[in-house]
Amino acid sequence: MSIWFEQPNLDEVNSWSKGTMLEHIGIEITDIGDDYLEGTMPADQRTFQPYGLVHGGANIVLAETLGSIGGMLTIDPDKYICVGQEVNGNHLRGVRSGVVRGRAQRIHGGSTSQVWEIKLYDDKNKLSCISRLTLAVVKKR
Repeated sequence: MSIWFEQPNLDEVNSWSKGTMLEHIGIEITDIGDDYLEGTMPADQRTFQPYGLVHGGANIVLAETLGSIGGMLTIDPDKYICVGQEVNGNHLRGVRSGVVRGRAQRIHGGSTSQVWEIKLYDDKNKLSCISRLTLAVVKKR
């Protein structure tokens, strides 16, 4: 059973990144299933910290992006918006090259808040970061 308010269109979702930080660092939404959203971010000079590893903040940008887009896709966009309240991340493994792939799944979907779990993996499919995002669901003004 799908959690989405309307069936998402991958091309449309990716078009929302035009002219944003997401476009600048190369984040792309790659898959939308019935209850998850996946995306990638390159592990390169745009996302590295000085030691040649993906910056923890870049991981959080990917995680919050996936969870926020996921949240937005579950609500009526004419009536509500989702805004981030809290995000955290446990960085488990450094990533030095390739891409970081993330998968976001909603673990709580209330009328005023949502909680998403986002797992990030390197291109050997090893877990590199676990993040949790809390979103407020707010009536549009």
